[in-house]
Amino acid sequence: MNTRKHTALPKAEILIEALPWLTRHRGKTVVIKFGGNAMVDKDLKAAFAQDVVFLHHAGLRPVVVHGGGPQISAQLDKQGLVSEFKAGLRVTTPEAMDVVRMVLAGQVQRELVGLLNEHGPLAVGLTGEDAHTITATRHRPLIEGELVDIGQVGEVTEIDTGAIEALLADGRIPVVSSIARSQDEGGKGHVYNVNADTAAAALAAALGAETLMVLTDVEGLYEDWPHSDDVISRLTATELEKLIPELSSGMVPKMQGCLHAVRNGVHTARVIDGRVQHSILLEIFTDEGIGTMVVPDELSEP
Repeated sequence: MNTRKHTALPKAEILIEALPWLTRHRGKTVVIKFGGNAMVDKDLKAAFAQDVVFLHHAGLRPVVVHGGGPQISAQLDKQGLVSEFKAGLRVTTPEAMDVVRMVLAGQVQRELVGLLNEHGPLAVGLTGEDAHTITATRHRPLIEGELVDIGQVGEVTEIDTGAIEALLADGRIPVVSSIARSQDEGGKGHVYNVNADTAAAALAAALGAETLMVLTDVEGLYEDWPHSDDVISRLTATELEKLIPELSSGMVPKMQGCLHAVRNGVHTARVIDGRVQHSILLEIFTDEGIGTMVVPDELSEP
């Protein structure tokens, strides 16, 4: 007898390819930094929400950290406030900080929580201010040999994972806005805008995450840009550290975040192309992956 060849067979083969990765990642925490074009394209946003919910139902523990660069810039323009960047970070005046808080917690987070919750009562939004999840101090970057004041921009000093761990234990998906508060004497404190890549890396390390995933608008880390568009598929922390001074300013916080993560207990850090639908699933559950993976120096195998 001839066995009928079912047209759906390739789907089964894809699922079987995912099996070892499902086994490997089950029960593990994955911190995903949501950003880039995936934040503003309707179809990409919907696909991102589907990916995160898939991870949840596959037994992983996803935590989403987001910024909101394009939305913040648009709102600042509406209010006649100038968007200025130094060392790849947004200069944040008190007036700009009000916009940052409003856009991140009131617009971007609400939309993302809504997209995730189309699939069930899963997502809960919080900011780094809530339950002192992220504590920061004023960050002054070194530019041309001088420390420069760029306003209410924070450098993470402490992470309290209690609220996030409680949500994960309750089967929820935490969605964290990258806003922090300082802990001054008397408990008053100041609010800071924290780079979302930096916040995601700090949270990944504090949570003991298996993986940090950073969505961006490039395919990964290029070997010899602009002369070549070949992507480095895997590199060690030391190899990355040597490359960072040569990177564009926008990539520096992302790759510094990856470096911090893998040097503080995170198994892998990955930069993936958020312009590709379902890039998260392609990276985690396929043999090839699609981005750049950073591993600790002592890790000989991915």
